[in-house]
Amino acid sequence: MNLAASLSIAAPELLLAIGALALLMLGVFNGDKALKPLTWASVALFAAAIVMVLGGGAERVTAFNGLFVVDSFAVFLKVVVLVGAATAAVVAVPYLEAAGIGRFEYPILLLLATLGMLMMLSANDLLSLYLGLELQSLALYVLAAYQRDSQRSTEAGLKYFVLGALSSGLLLYGVSLVYGFTGTTNFEGLSQVLTAAAGEGLSVGPLFGLVFILAGLAFKVSAVPFHMWTPDVYEGSPTPVTAFFATAPKVAAMGLFLRVMLEAFPAAIDQWRQVIIFIAILSMALGAVAAIVQTNIKRLLAYSSIGHVGYALVGLAAGSEAGVRGVLVYMAIYVAMTIGSFLCVLAMRRDGQQVESIDELAGLAQTQPKLALCFATLMFSLAGIPMLAGFFGKLYIFMAAIEAQLYALSIIGVLASVVSAYYYLRVVKIMYFDEPKGAFEPYGNVTTNAVLGASAILCSPVSFAYIAPLLAAAGVAAKALIG
Repeated sequence: MNLAASLSIAAPELLLAIGALALLMLGVFNGDKALKPLTWASVALFAAAIVMVLGGGAERVTAFNGLFVVDSFAVFLKVVVLVGAATAAVVAVPYLEAAGIGRFEYPILLLLATLGMLMMLSANDLLSLYLGLELQSLALYVLAAYQRDSQRSTEAGLKYFVLGALSSGLLLYGVSLVYGFTGTTNFEGLSQVLTAAAGEGLSVGPLFGLVFILAGLAFKVSAVPFHMWTPDVYEGSPTPVTAFFATAPKVAAMGLFLRVMLEAFPAAIDQWRQVIIFIAILSMALGAVAAIVQTNIKRLLAYSSIGHVGYALVGLAAGSEAGVRGVLVYMAIYVAMTIGSFLCVLAMRRDGQQVESIDELAGLAQTQPKLALCFATLMFSLAGIPMLAGFFGKLYIFMAAIEAQLYALSIIGVLASVVSAYYYLRVVKIMYFDEPKGAFEPYGNVTTNAVLGASAILCSPVSFAYIAPLLAAAGVAAKALIG
């Protein structure tokens, strides 16, 4: 395939790259007063990228000598990532202005991070995987330390950078080992080489490399035991940045995890499945137990996200089309639940300061009933209460695990979900039954309120209306990956 054809296949990524450079120049010449115009320009770029992704067709095509691939799987997750990124851009402006950190770099960093995520989802080679991952990570390190006058924010950025560099080193070392023993980094080539060798038993070399790749990818999705950065980074980063961390990058990393394991290493499924089951159990257990003692709402949501990664990994452990479909549905619903939850956290402002203590939510139902209702709906959905969106996400994950005869894993997942319901319900109890504290200050604008309302509605029993088409789209995407 010639260069022009390859560039046309990567048109959404090129749009974001050129758009980010153009907005950077506009920001340099106009200063921080350009934050709002640049934010809405970035949202327009995200929307245009969505149109281009959907208009590119669903047939599998490769570009750049097999380094880049576009298929229904990539299309599905790219749309979810772009929606999450656009939402994170819109909801951040009121917070950044109120906190006095309304600098023009924010939407540009979002664009660059999202560009890396799109490249990750279309990676068809271990080298293009690494380039996309690092492009995303470098922008995220800066975003974590965006509030540079805050000790917590700079500490979060430093911790994320140091641990992220370590995980990237592990990943790259694994890539070098796999290449050394197989002679290729292309996913199809790896699958063919390992499948041919599987008849005589896979050698220790590529499996050793696979362990390091698993460690690097597990860090990116914050799965136990590579989760140590998550609570501190979530707590220390500005809240809109935390909302972004918990949604779009996690979706992209999970999509990359699926593609690497099921396209490049299907012949080693019996080996890597054991590792995935182990980290899934640890993630679900830690997410269920560690969040119980948290008093900071952002740390609670950080441990909650670790638990939800564990549930998603259950679908990967199934290693089937149904498992992939369940993961895709789960991640799409997870984005809606998490964006809404962090919008509620953003609304927790009193005396001009962000309030993060869970106890400060006391009596919210009496002082701000609409906000309390939205937050309660989102908490119930995160807990997986039947008839809400979160329940359907977990349902399809556990059904896939049962079909794969992973009965013990399914039982552990259900038990972890029951335990985790305690801290979600505790938040609802504090809002509705504790003695009221002072009302929060008005936050946001019509756009942020609309996003919060939409998130709550999508997670409510209204999910019956869209779960069928979402499941159908996820099924097409899963078939493209497994096929």
